[in-house]
Amino acid sequence: MEFNVKTLEGKDAGKVSLSDEIFGLDPREDILARMVRWQLAKKQQGTHKIKNRSEVSRTGAKMYKQKGTGRARHHSARAPQFRGGGKAHGPVVRSHAHDLPKKVRALALRHALSAKLKAEDLIVIDNLVAAEAKTKALVGSFASLGLTNALIIGGSELDNNFKLAAQNIPNVDVLPVQGINVYDILRRGKLVLSKAAVEALEERFK
Repeated sequence: MEFNVKTLEGKDAGKVSLSDEIFGLDPREDILARMVRWQLAKKQQGTHKIKNRSEVSRTGAKMYKQKGTGRARHHSARAPQFRGGGKAHGPVVRSHAHDLPKKVRALALRHALSAKLKAEDLIVIDNLVAAEAKTKALVGSFASLGLTNALIIGGSELDNNFKLAAQNIPNVDVLPVQGINVYDILRRGKLVLSKAAVEALEERFK
């Protein structure tokens, strides 16, 4: 399909051909949800930890003699039922990551791209280059494009001035095309692709 290309100033810059196999799918929420869950689980640190009865700093001596007290037969004060004892069945350091087939991950990215096009939240820019690293100038350019909440995807190499100018703008993320991912696409309102990014994506899914 043909799609209009704009400049950073909001002017027309011709058209680009978008592949129906990448941008023309009917988005499936279940696949997108699986992918987002996989990304967030992989990102989760899992460093929460409790001390069990073998790790708490407390005497291991028997509390009182076994018989003749009329009380229960306890041994160590480190047992979980005592104040200051170890915790039972608490969290331990672990990975929260789980498996998701590579083909499903690739399909989810295509569905996310198709969802943005279907919702009319996709913009293609001819070139993401800034003459100088000035945030104020870039904010003006974004205003002409109606961008207040966006994910911007450039080519394999980002223009350094553009990257520096954009990094202080709230709710705007800038990534090279190899960093594109479903979670960031869905968490931002608009998706902005450079022509180089479109070409790289079509090459990737060829």
